[in-house]
Amino acid sequence: MEKVLITGGAGYLGSILTEVLLSKGYAVTVLDNLCYKQLSLTSFCHNKNFELVVGDVRDTKLLTSLVETHDIIIPLAAIVGMPACKKDPDLTVAVNYQQIKNIVEIIQPSQKLLVPNTNSQYGSSETIITEESPFNPLSLYAQTKCDAEKRVLEWGNGISLRLATVFGVSYRQRMDLLVNDFVYRAFTDEFLVLFESHFLRNYVHVRDVAKAFVHLIENYETCNNNAFNVGLTSANMSKLQLAQKVKEYLPNLVIIEEQFKEDFDKRNYVVSNEKLEKTGWSCDFSLDAGIQELIKAYKMIQNFKNKWICWKSFNWLFSRTLPRLRRSHNRFQISQLKFRRVLHSHLNQTSLDVYKQVVFGRNAPLLTILPHLQQKRTLLK
Repeated sequence: MEKVLITGGAGYLGSILTEVLLSKGYAVTVLDNLCYKQLSLTSFCHNKNFELVVGDVRDTKLLTSLVETHDIIIPLAAIVGMPACKKDPDLTVAVNYQQIKNIVEIIQPSQKLLVPNTNSQYGSSETIITEESPFNPLSLYAQTKCDAEKRVLEWGNGISLRLATVFGVSYRQRMDLLVNDFVYRAFTDEFLVLFESHFLRNYVHVRDVAKAFVHLIENYETCNNNAFNVGLTSANMSKLQLAQKVKEYLPNLVIIEEQFKEDFDKRNYVVSNEKLEKTGWSCDFSLDAGIQELIKAYKMIQNFKNKWICWKSFNWLFSRTLPRLRRSHNRFQISQLKFRRVLHSHLNQTSLDVYKQVVFGRNAPLLTILPHLQQKRTLLK
């Protein structure tokens, strides 16, 4: 059984890839700092072939120990997107580039290395993009990805996957990706404002990306030391065409094209995925299927969001009330943990009524819970 190490494996792509690899019989170790407090890997904890290491890819000693004991290395950990990279350039370089450089210096020729990269490396082009097209990075994110890929291919024993804009539902959902964002805005706001709507982009479903990784692992010997564009060929389209496609499934959507303002994101390209397709890989998910999948998910997320507001309100109330109770700690021997248990027990008895009867909103749960909490406080005085 081959052992796979995935850095950043609790993220949007990593959680899906972990599921797919485990289903294929691989042993998977995920290295992730869980910076988003996500629970995206909990459904795999029963699997004896799954292991989670909570740590940071900048910890060279930890990274070395893990790389040396695995057959396949997939470094997904990254600072993604222009805003996040701009906010902390040093962290971006450390995670996006230095991590890859360190792995290349550690890894042995007998091991397999598959590195995710991005169509963003191409920047903007008026011709159809292939793997031989020159890079034109327009952001720090794209530049770090260019540098990382160059380091891998110079080493001569690795594969780079230049991913199109990914879409679809994941265990750690991302709402900032263009298709996901458009569908969410169409579903919740029923309108979209497009800047430079003629800009073209390629798209691919997150599960098709995971499929591409598995395909290249299984065909590593013939595909080694190469870069591949990974995208849905039929989904090379402009932002306006994408919005119109979303409108087919959410007909109340109003599309507004802004004529006088520019988009800060200048990426604009049509990408050929023929090189990877010739190796036997193909997409299973169409753009239409992805949009319908997202709509189903957002129906559930919207319902959960209302309940989340309720719990956020409760937590706020708890944080305001607890200090007063703590001042009486010595007198009544009530610890924070015990108080939580008492309050949670009480909520468990009333939560069904609260959720069934309350029209969820920022204030409604407070008004419902407050009398019960006041009663608890009276008993504790």
